[in-house]
Amino acid sequence: MTSTVPIRRVGASGLAVSSVGLGCNNLGRPGTATQTLEGTQAVIDAALDHGITFFDVADCYGAEPGLSETLLGRALAGRRDRVVIGTKFGLPVGELNGPDFGARGSRRYIRRAVEGSLRRLGTDYIDLFQFHTPDPTTPIEETLDSLGSLIDAGLVRYIGHSNRSGWQIADAEAVGQRLRHRFISAQNEYSLLHRTAEQEILPAARHYGLGVFPYFPLFNGLLSGKYTATSAPSGSRLAEIKPALLESADWPRLEQLQGFADARGVTMLDIAFAWLLSRPEISSVIAGATRPEQVAQNAAAATAIELSPTDLAEIDAICPGPGRVSQF
Repeated sequence: MTSTVPIRRVGASGLAVSSVGLGCNNLGRPGTATQTLEGTQAVIDAALDHGITFFDVADCYGAEPGLSETLLGRALAGRRDRVVIGTKFGLPVGELNGPDFGARGSRRYIRRAVEGSLRRLGTDYIDLFQFHTPDPTTPIEETLDSLGSLIDAGLVRYIGHSNRSGWQIADAEAVGQRLRHRFISAQNEYSLLHRTAEQEILPAARHYGLGVFPYFPLFNGLLSGKYTATSAPSGSRLAEIKPALLESADWPRLEQLQGFADARGVTMLDIAFAWLLSRPEISSVIAGATRPEQVAQNAAAATAIELSPTDLAEIDAICPGPGRVSQF
């Protein structure tokens, strides 16, 4: 069974990805179906069956650092040419890549990080190597020069960054233009319930031709439609790990959004994805999953509904962006 998930370019680059991607932070996570290789395999197979070909992972993901990359590599064995793999480096991973001396954007550390990721993923190249968080101790010139050498060596095809502010994006762009090795993407939190990226990140992405990958597109699951003010699925992640988020949620707003979805015969998840994909800066909506049926729902959301200008205006009234006030 194969669905049609549209393909999008990543900013102004030549990299093309499925407009819905699979976030791999659940691979190897204790207490989930994807804790094991068997569970991971089921989710990866479902993703490919439904047209999802972009997989986003990081060296820090898993019950122990490196496990998510290892499981992803093993699950994709023999199918490397069918997929786009994005992985990330730069967050603490203990001794996984050797001592980092607090300089995870340094030339020395970057080389160790890419060699480790290549080995764990079982591949000889990474499509998109992303700097997970800024390193305040290492000049961006050194980081970009080091990443550029990986591109020149054929170990990495494109580079991206994550969790950078607007001025940091501009700074990296100026250096990248000078060194002729530019970041092509930005990964930042962005959803209907967290729209601060519209203040600096999206304008910077438009200006510099970066593709944006929003993480937490369902705001930790609150936009999935499976939670209400009085109930949560037994064993669900929010109920087990983040009950405070359920208690502090803006339920009147979520109920208005649910009503908007019901009136159009789609799910709240469909609306959350369609709203993000209505933004031209968005290259792929990266969503995690622990079961094949969740993958199928995410893939279907790519084409479930096309929001009209009137729809978008109504959504803005329910979930206003920065500087606006809800009409409900």
